[in-house]
Amino acid sequence: MSQEILSSHRDRIDQLDEKLIRLLAERFEITKAVGTLKAEQGMPAADPEREAQQIERLHKIAKEVGMDPHFSVKVFRLIVDEVIRHHERTAEETSGL
Repeated sequence: MSQEILSSHRDRIDQLDEKLIRLLAERFEITKAVGTLKAEQGMPAADPEREAQQIERLHKIAKEVGMDPHFSVKVFRLIVDEVIRHHERTAEETSGL
């Protein structure tokens, strides 16, 4: 019986992992458009004020759902750092045209 429960939990985890990856792909597609717009407008890749607002918002959401807020910030920082890297690359490519 416990093997069936474990298998069921693992199946659900696999489904959630897939959803996370698909959501991240969607998010990166949108941030790619943002990066292009920023590059065309000569805007900086990073927006520390927006990032601070997002961290505060996500910190609050994490508390509401019982997640460690510091973990949510780590995940957000990882994602945002990757987005900034993409934005910087897009800006370099745009300025090189």
